[in-house]
Order: sequence, then structure tokens, then C-alpha cells
Amino acid sequence: MKYIVFFIGIIFWVGCASIVLEPSDFAWPIETVLNIDEDGLVQETRYSFSTNVKQMFYAENQDSNSYRNNSVRIIRDQAGYYYMISTGFKNVYIFKADNGKMILHNKFVVSEFGLDLPAFNQRKPYVELLEGEQHLVYLNSDGIKGEE
Repeated sequence: MKYIVFFIGIIFWVGCASIVLEPSDFAWPIETVLNIDEDGLVQETRYSFSTNVKQMFYAENQDSNSYRNNSVRIIRDQAGYYYMISTGFKNVYIFKADNGKMILHNKFVVSEFGLDLPAFNQRKPYVELLEGEQHLVYLNSDGIKGEE
């Protein structure tokens, strides 16, 4: 009887062991430009992604309607962080998905006056931020490359 209980305990313990799949790369190859609907929602069906961006626009502009008639540029890095910016933004917002929510992980000032033509590129291990075709900075979830 002791052996049966021991054997069942071993099977249960092995069955509960966590599985880690690594390495994993969550990066989107190119940025996605998403139009914002009347409710502040952006959706990307290719990646089964949607989120409400009203609070991000309010944080950037202190205007609850500044998201209207606007779009958001989004890219995801290999660690799974989402980088977001929009025309006129002074900051890049970095979010992490958590239990059905996007949680702000970090925010970086990238322009004193706001960007006119922001764009992202994947430059592993970084995300490159451009203003039009001009390189501005390389980013990761912890900061701007070269800054401490």
C-alpha cells in the first residue's frame, strides 16, 4: 500500500511540474498602424490583438477626446512588450499584457515638442524609433539605448 501511495505521489508531482518553452520570440516583424474607433478601441485581427487606448491619450494630452480621428503605432519586442506612440506624442509608452489588461511598464520622453511622423522598426534586440525616415533612438523595455 505504501508503494502505491508513493507511486501516485510521484505521478502527481511530475504532472504538476511547470513547462518552460524557451527560447521564445514574441516580436512582431514590423510595426502596425491601427485606427482608433469611436470607443477608443484599436484592433489587429492578424495578431488577435485589441485594446482601449483612451487612457494613454489622456495621459499624453490631458484631453479625454484626443484619441478621436487618430491612429496608434504599435510594435512588440521579442520579450513580449508592446511599444505604442501616436502623432504628436512626446513619449513612447511600453505595456505588458497581464490577465486581459495592458499594464504600463515604462514611459520614455523621446521629443520635447511631439513627433510628427513617428515610426517603429524591429532592430533586435532593440526597437528603433524613427521620425519620418530619421533614426531617433533605440529602445528596450528598460530604457533608451545608451542611457543609464
